Amino acid sequence: MNVLLSQIVDAVKGALVDHLPDVASDQLEGAGAVYYMNGKNGTEFDWFVNEHLPSFMAFYDDEQNLGAAKANVYVDGHMEIYLYGDKGKVLVKQVESDLAVEGDELLHLAVCLRCGADDKRLWGADVEKIATDTLPSPASVSEFLDHRHFYEPSIVRRQMLGKLAVVSRRITEDHYKVGYMSRGPQHDDEDSGWELYAGNEEEGFVEDVSNFALCYVSEVVQIDDAVLKYLDSEEGTALVRVSADEFAKDDGQTPRLERW
Repeated sequence: MNVLLSQIVDAVKGALVDHLPDVASDQLEGAGAVYYMNGKNGTEFDWFVNEHLPSFMAFYDDEQNLGAAKANVYVDGHMEIYLYGDKGKVLVKQVESDLAVEGDELLHLAVCLRCGADDKRLWGADVEKIATDTLPSPASVSEFLDHRHFYEPSIVRRQMLGKLAVVSRRITEDHYKVGYMSRGPQHDDEDSGWELYAGNEEEGFVEDVSNFALCYVSEVVQIDDAVLKYLDSEEGTALVRVSADEFAKDDGQTPRLERW
């Protein structure tokens, strides 16, 4: 097994012993096996977009099969482990540490996991069953890094979540969804350029700056996740909502929905 992967597995199992001492190995799936949860996004997506590997998990071995431990390993080697008691229903402890990483070791582990799991269509596999003990070839590493461009739109959207937008209080306080969104110039690195409206604001409402708030884009996405796929649109874009989860470019003739 890859040296770093062994560190991760040891850390997860050690955290279970330290913080869930009443949970015996025979109460866990695979007698406490650690599983690589790459089935949702895949290794490359999480590495480039979310800046961590897919989670490593241990599960309770019962009908509900909830998680007992989850480890997130970030591209800088930082690791967060979450421990869940009451058969996975209650978070009881969060443990943070850093892996002993040298050079490109973590990148090489990511490539091994992509080649040994994703490429072989092993989803959520016991890490013991993933071939990771051979150093990846330079060609495999180059291929992995070259694939970053496939994820650029998603990377931009993720970065956008930490920027600010001007948002109508019809959305933040009156619980309307976004009906109209436009992107102007960014005034600084923290500014997304986005202005978001419910779409039914009257002229007097729009003219009163107190009816708008500066919010992180991530807060708006929590209210209305339909806007997410449009966040990388270029400056000058104006979009009007045309269905529950779709927007279209505003041509001045597209009717705006009354409310969502």
